[in-house]
Amino acid sequence: MDISFKFDPEILIGADTLSIAGTVASRHGTRIMVAADHGLDAQTVTRLKEILEDSGAQAIVFDGIEEESTVDMAENIVDLSRAAHCDAIIGFGGQKTQIIARMAAIMAPLKISVFELLDGRLFQNKFLPFIAIPTESMSAFSLTEYFIASDPRSRLIKSIRSPNNLYAAVIIDSRLFKFLSDPSAPSFLFDGFFAAVEAYCSNRANFLSDALLERALNFYAKLFKGGAGSINADTFAQATFLTALGSSVSSPGAGAALAAAINARFPVAKPLCSAVLLPVIAERLSSARPEKMARAASFLGSTGKAASVADAANSAVTNIRRCMEAFKVQPDLKEFNITLDRLTAAAEAARNLEFIADSPWTVSEEEVFEIIKKII
Repeated sequence: MDISFKFDPEILIGADTLSIAGTVASRHGTRIMVAADHGLDAQTVTRLKEILEDSGAQAIVFDGIEEESTVDMAENIVDLSRAAHCDAIIGFGGQKTQIIARMAAIMAPLKISVFELLDGRLFQNKFLPFIAIPTESMSAFSLTEYFIASDPRSRLIKSIRSPNNLYAAVIIDSRLFKFLSDPSAPSFLFDGFFAAVEAYCSNRANFLSDALLERALNFYAKLFKGGAGSINADTFAQATFLTALGSSVSSPGAGAALAAAINARFPVAKPLCSAVLLPVIAERLSSARPEKMARAASFLGSTGKAASVADAANSAVTNIRRCMEAFKVQPDLKEFNITLDRLTAAAEAARNLEFIADSPWTVSEEEVFEIIKKII
């Protein structure tokens, strides 16, 4: 068949959609585990707790997930949720929190450890309903049937299968995206744009993913044109959701895996890793999928009516670099003093992930080696 599509989670997008979290969560039980970013404003976490309680649910809050936390933190959440007999888990925070909370939702009824999950132990479709409330952006793996996580033992990334129907709901409240006023905000734009471009050019792309991802790319292009000082939260919320949904219908790419691998191994924010990789991977995609990259270029700026498809595709890379320069996003990771020796194993772990086979270009050892040399 050309496409098989089933989409279960309830999706709520817009300003102040957090207010509906109690109504949504109460459909899944009366005891709700909230796994929250430690860095979230205390008033925001308290607000969610009160919203849940006003709907008749008891909220058990774990807010110990920090930027340097590893995924074995999920075991703390599981222990607490079991002791409190929780009926569902809410992931409230950025991408790392979403990964850890998602793992906890899978592990809780199975009584397995993080390492058993990372080592590929099969689950029996038992899980706690998972409600995602992102406060940054959705990743390319947010809605896929698998996701990637860093193994604390080796700091290498691994793929984890996600049970069908794990997600009960996704609540995207644009008013929670306070990071958009921070200096790091541009890297999140390029992270999202990168994920959309890779899924758009994937071998698994189809007419539905194309429709979703072209809309996402158009939104990102509008955000680029608006400048770093005026990032519209509602537009960003729509763009990041469409990217996640389009990626689930198509497939994330090698760049997403490499960005996660670098972030797992070194103290470099994952959105920055994506931004640095974007123009380098875009060069490969321009050769492998010139028609798609020419279309992406048309969103970023005029390519000229007389331009050939190849020239238009190549102009996408030029426009990406121009946008990065305008947003003052650094072009490489040299300041982090990352050595090639330490990065090679991480890159190889990324290259060996199953979904890399859907990449439109040959992700060989030599290619990956050349890519990482260019960014460090």
